[in-house]
Amino acid sequence: MNGLGHGSVVSAASPRNDRDPAELAQASAATRWPDALSEVLRLVRLTGAVFLNAEMKAPWTVRTPSARQLAAKLMPQADWLVEYHLILEGQCWVRVDGDEAVRLNAGDLVMLPQGDPHRLSSEPNFDAPASDGASFEAPPYGEIVHYRQGGSGAPTRIACGYFAIDRRLCRGLLAALPRVVRIDAAQGDLRSWLDTYMQLRDAASRTGFQPGGACVLSKLSELMFIEAVRRHVEAMPPGQTGWLAGLRDPHVGLALGLLHEAPARPWTVQSLGRAVGLSRSALAERFSETIGQPPMQYLTQWRLALAAHRLQVSQRPAGSVAEEVGYDSEAAFSRAFKREFGMPPAAWRRRTDAAQSVALR
Repeated sequence: MNGLGHGSVVSAASPRNDRDPAELAQASAATRWPDALSEVLRLVRLTGAVFLNAEMKAPWTVRTPSARQLAAKLMPQADWLVEYHLILEGQCWVRVDGDEAVRLNAGDLVMLPQGDPHRLSSEPNFDAPASDGASFEAPPYGEIVHYRQGGSGAPTRIACGYFAIDRRLCRGLLAALPRVVRIDAAQGDLRSWLDTYMQLRDAASRTGFQPGGACVLSKLSELMFIEAVRRHVEAMPPGQTGWLAGLRDPHVGLALGLLHEAPARPWTVQSLGRAVGLSRSALAERFSETIGQPPMQYLTQWRLALAAHRLQVSQRPAGSVAEEVGYDSEAAFSRAFKREFGMPPAAWRRRTDAAQSVALR
């Protein structure tokens, strides 16, 4: 099969938003919980790709490497990889060390957000020596490897891929996701995307990609990630805490949306509470209980994550970046940035540029 091209969701810097908080709240009210999630995903520079098509016949088992090991082989310049497996035919089991095995059926999408090494197998407790996925020869970026293994039993076909993301911009999202996320991709929008994916993949295996086909396939990978996260949020039981649970809370979710939509505004807990319809103390308590930190501490971390992102993807001066994320003083911004990242903005930018240059050689 010919290789995949790469597509990514890239965002230019957002202009400073000077609308009144109440106006922002009213504009966001119809779509409360998706706002912060959409803003994170808009900025996260998500890149999706498929790197392996596996055809297995029972009995079989494969040990899959950690995200860190996989990144070193497939995309050294990536900040973090989220591995995924899409079950195209048959059934199998996935197990992360220390957890119970999870059954996967045709149409299921499974993601490993925490980057754990894991085992895929034809049976939940198959104890035969596993093939070591870390030993496979990584293809050039965008190309697909075909892999076959197993005996003469029932077949299983799996598409293996990854999403490369910037952890700084989605710290809360990744921390709130479990080690294994399983989504039934045979339902809803994912069904049509899966059908398109299969058509493109099968056509490419016969004649190669038609113009634009590789880009469409890569974009479908990204859409699967976004939809899988949304499905996971919708299926969460009540009483949960963490960033994703905060998205579903009518007040905390709206507060998150406002902070992400307009981080440069001179927010206070009082002004944020007024915008979401809570008193200062009620918002502070509810936000802290759900998210695990006070609103202004969360805002500071988000501003600095945005600043690091903009320092990395642009050549704008540190003073301009500081103003864009809500700092009136470059000196105050530099101090806060050093507390968060261990070095001033200029030194951090030089180190990041050097690391990316080495990774791309």
